Amino acid sequence: MTIKDIKAVYFVGAGGIGMSAIARYFIKKGLVVGGYDKTPTPLTRQLEREGMIIHYEENVDEIPHVCRKPESCLVIYTPAIPEDHKELQYFRQNGFEIQKRAQVLGALTRQMKGLCVAGTHGKTTTSTMCAHIMHQSHLDCNAFLGGISKNYGTNYILSDSEFVVIEADEFDRSFHWLSPYMTVITSTDPDHLDIYGTKEAYLESFRHYTELLQPNGALIIHRGLEMKESLPDGVRRYDYALSEGDFHAENIRIDNGEITFDFVSPIESIANIQLGQPVPINIENGVAAMAMAQLAGCTAEELRIGMLTYGGVERRFDFKIKTDRLVMLSDYAHHPKEIWQSATSIRQLYKNRRITAIFQPHLYTRTRDFYKDFADALSLLDEVVLTEIYPAREQPIEGVTSKLIFDNLRPGIDKKMINKADVLDFIKENTFDVLVILGAGDLDSMVPKMVEILNKN
Repeated sequence: MTIKDIKAVYFVGAGGIGMSAIARYFIKKGLVVGGYDKTPTPLTRQLEREGMIIHYEENVDEIPHVCRKPESCLVIYTPAIPEDHKELQYFRQNGFEIQKRAQVLGALTRQMKGLCVAGTHGKTTTSTMCAHIMHQSHLDCNAFLGGISKNYGTNYILSDSEFVVIEADEFDRSFHWLSPYMTVITSTDPDHLDIYGTKEAYLESFRHYTELLQPNGALIIHRGLEMKESLPDGVRRYDYALSEGDFHAENIRIDNGEITFDFVSPIESIANIQLGQPVPINIENGVAAMAMAQLAGCTAEELRIGMLTYGGVERRFDFKIKTDRLVMLSDYAHHPKEIWQSATSIRQLYKNRRITAIFQPHLYTRTRDFYKDFADALSLLDEVVLTEIYPAREQPIEGVTSKLIFDNLRPGIDKKMINKADVLDFIKENTFDVLVILGAGDLDSMVPKMVEILNKN
């Protein structure tokens, strides 16, 4: 069955940010789109408003009739769904074509020119930046993103362009299904060791990913990564970094809440690029995004306008309150290096202000593997509040709690451990100068209420 043959699509695990982008693609194509998810969320409710049929009980009888025809219904599932899931078993036992989300994206990269962004961190922002630059240029693009673009209010762009921008996810080796025309690799700091086992296996996974590039394509890799690429003949190789490499930034000016720099490129350098979302880490992300868009054919003026009008991604350095008296932001950072980058950027922006972080660790295995690194990164801030670990797909591991991070924070730092259920009371009872909510769990669902409390105070 090819994508052109299907009449209905069913998602087992419909509400994930990546799955929802694919669902929106098929809804726009006019197909019947159904699915299951464990709990309703603002995203699943929005998908329902857009035309998706979703239920929240693991029950074969709830599957729409049009999605019960193996000859015309494609089933897409997320690796987070357990193998014994009743609906997934039903589809397996009845001869349905079942694909992972990454397989569908892989098919699209073979139909179009895939502009992919891979890496432990930075890939959501960089891919969303690149998609925005491309979409407002004469080239246009399709896009499947790992976050909600503030420019478009969605994680998905559909157009008639030959280009598709894709966030290439290394979890479960999903990016091995892709066939990129070009790719950025932002970072390869080991993660998902519950899947890979060792750092060496993680790095090998990225090496194999570079073998999948199309022969006339390009690799744009962050300078100094530990991985070794393995490129097909004909693939152009470029490197980038903040202040060195084939693509980099010079003459960086951070002043009065604005960031401007010169983009240095082997194709055409551009002076006075201004960041629409003025966050220091976005200088480097912007260099990578502009490099790929420029290699695809965007003009200097299109790069300049794209960067100036880029609005950011929800939960990626996402300002909720920004006044002289109080700053509050939400950041998806959930790996030690991401937290280090987030903390460093906040420090650069707010040099002489007291910074408080509320951090919900994500996964028992990640906490077990990196608790000392988490503590080192969080210790860049003035006050750290830790909640219990968000388990996601995992069962508890004996002895692994947030206290591992708590006990390794630097001496003298203000630190607390509270239950997630008590976070709103903590917000009510304290005052803040700069407050950041960190993590990839469900603490972000409380952010609107936090904003309400802080605005009242």
